[in-house]
Amino acid sequence: MSGDESGAAPVIEIKHKLDGKLLLRVEAESCAGQRLAGAQLREAALAGADLRDVDMTNADLREADLTRADCCGARLNSAVLSGATLEEADCTKINLTDAILIGSNLTNCKLVEANMRYAQLAGAVMKGADLSKADLSMADLRVNLQNANLSGADLRGTNLSGANLTGANLEGANLSGANMENARMLRVRTKGMIDATGRKTEGPVAIKKPSRPWWRFWG
Repeated sequence: MSGDESGAAPVIEIKHKLDGKLLLRVEAESCAGQRLAGAQLREAALAGADLRDVDMTNADLREADLTRADCCGARLNSAVLSGATLEEADCTKINLTDAILIGSNLTNCKLVEANMRYAQLAGAVMKGADLSKADLSMADLRVNLQNANLSGADLRGTNLSGANLTGANLEGANLSGANMENARMLRVRTKGMIDATGRKTEGPVAIKKPSRPWWRFWG
């Protein structure tokens, strides 16, 4: 992403991360607060970009590079970010409801109080991500969550089957009705967590299947 420094009206140019092809021009000093709903930004170079409070509802950001981008308060509900890189991005209070992030890289991404209801994240890497107080209810979280912070997160009805939760913090999280089948939970912090059966815990817990299959919580 680049800006116009010629003295004319400020313009932001969003380019392709590999060939530099122009994908979008925004007449502003930054993309912060701009309405870019439905934008076609596949494989866009947005590393370090200021995307605070931007509206990218339904945008196509497949395989885009958002490394260390500031996405605080951004609206990306129903956006497609499959294969995108959001490593170390600040996505505090981002809206990713119904978004598709299959195979994305969210390593060490800050997603505090993020709204990720019904998000599809199968195959994503979320090692070290901060998802404290995030709403991940009904999401597909069959992902790598090693050392992730999920304290106080809403994980009701979430599909965590086969997820790697080694070293994760689930203190105070709500996993009622979540599918925990074959999830790896070594060295997990669970004090105050509500498990898949609706029971509040005070320490390490055994993995139990919910009373109903996870797909019955979707719809």
